[in-house]
Amino acid sequence: MHVHHISESNSILNTFIAEIRDQGIQKDSMRFRRNIERIGEILGYEMSKQLPYAKQAITTPLGTKVMDLLDDKVVVCSILRAGLPLHQGLLNYFDRAENAFISAYRKLKPDGSFDIRVEYFASPSLEEKTLFLADPMLATGQSLVSTYKALLSHGAPKELHVFAVIGSSEGIAYISKHLPENAHLWIATIDDTLNDHGYIIPGLGDAGDLAFGDKL
Repeated sequence: MHVHHISESNSILNTFIAEIRDQGIQKDSMRFRRNIERIGEILGYEMSKQLPYAKQAITTPLGTKVMDLLDDKVVVCSILRAGLPLHQGLLNYFDRAENAFISAYRKLKPDGSFDIRVEYFASPSLEEKTLFLADPMLATGQSLVSTYKALLSHGAPKELHVFAVIGSSEGIAYISKHLPENAHLWIATIDDTLNDHGYIIPGLGDAGDLAFGDKL
């Protein structure tokens, strides 16, 4: 897997990452969602440099200009519900993309371990398309792998690009072993540690709850 760690180079991205981590600022759910969306836009822009382009003549009121324009079929898929703001950020730039949505969550066992349950799933055909898989928190990596395997029932994408806001080193190692070798990970920042419950440390907390409110 090719890992693109965007915050390795300083940019305005650092401000958005700091605000989603800050326990005071992140209490403003609208600002939290917008910052995740902004990060999705930045990741999408950086990723767009890898896609194929084709020359196309554009007619202006005063003449014609030949430009290199995106020449690819993209499907953006987010993992509900936390992935929705990141999905929107990608869609702001790839506004002609098709869309897919899937639910994946941890089902706790009595011993404290968990299984990944995939339930709701809506997707167009993925056959020979470029798949963007968006999930803001890449913790253990199990949800992403389970989601990708479920998506294959709708066809084999020609390329896979995973988008995450914060990931753990352990989670990145896990998906590197279980996703296609030529897949790309576009990630804003990386933390080294997972706690005993599989949450990223220092991370930011529960992205879904911060974006949309507590759940039962």
